[in-house]
Amino acid sequence: MSVPVGLSSACFMPTGVETAFALAAELGYDGVEVMVWSERASRDPRTLAGLAERYDQPVLAVHAPTLLLTRGVFGADPWSKVDRSIELALALGAPSVVLHPPFFWQTRYARGFVAGVALREMTTGMHLCVENMFTWRPRDAHSTRDFQAYTPTWDPVGQGYRSVTLDISHAATSGSDALAMARALGPTLRHLHLTDGVPGFRDDHLLPGQGDQDCAGVLTHLGGTGFEGRGGQVVVEVKTGSMTAVERREALASALAFAREHLEGQGRTENVHVPAPTRRRYRTG
Repeated sequence: MSVPVGLSSACFMPTGVETAFALAAELGYDGVEVMVWSERASRDPRTLAGLAERYDQPVLAVHAPTLLLTRGVFGADPWSKVDRSIELALALGAPSVVLHPPFFWQTRYARGFVAGVALREMTTGMHLCVENMFTWRPRDAHSTRDFQAYTPTWDPVGQGYRSVTLDISHAATSGSDALAMARALGPTLRHLHLTDGVPGFRDDHLLPGQGDQDCAGVLTHLGGTGFEGRGGQVVVEVKTGSMTAVERREALASALAFAREHLEGQGRTENVHVPAPTRRRYRTG
């Protein structure tokens, strides 16, 4: 038994849930995290169960539609979104639901958020893994203004959550150290979005090794601190929209090899090739 390494369907948004299952199977991933989206297939348990069976790729986690772009998916009420995501995960046999902290304008939701998450974990047996986010910043690199979009905070450390998702790109965007955050979260860290980034106003979701975070160090830390025993999951969540089909396959194969190499030393290092970033602002040549 080893830590499962999954592929997020968010890599293929706005459509492409089936593509996620197909490519995960082709490349040898251990499962898929389903981002609930406007795409009908992403929220239909029968369709998802059929894809999981067809491609022999279990659903490892369901990502609740708690983004601004999914504000109408699963209704407008935030707790209804969470509850329907739990129902979907239970129907698919997934042990985890990933969700974001409340936006600052969701005052009633925010007041009972920590307690509500804890109650749902206790009554359903589901891990509700609250994800680290970041402050919103203006595009001007010299501006010192930050806007706190989440309440009580974007930072899950010390908030009393029993289960947390660490997204390395979000850590980079917030100017945090992902490895330090992983250490501070301790056994509450149950879910990792393997990606990379740099400080700034964009949430880039680069491939591990393309940003400035110690992605290898985070994986090595998890491999040595009981992450596997508490049901931990690693999910590759990177942006591939600007890549060709060949580049996307190479990138996702490399990310999988990177994860396995640094989690357990069982990857093939000759397969760990970090392609050059395709977005212009990262090009060095």
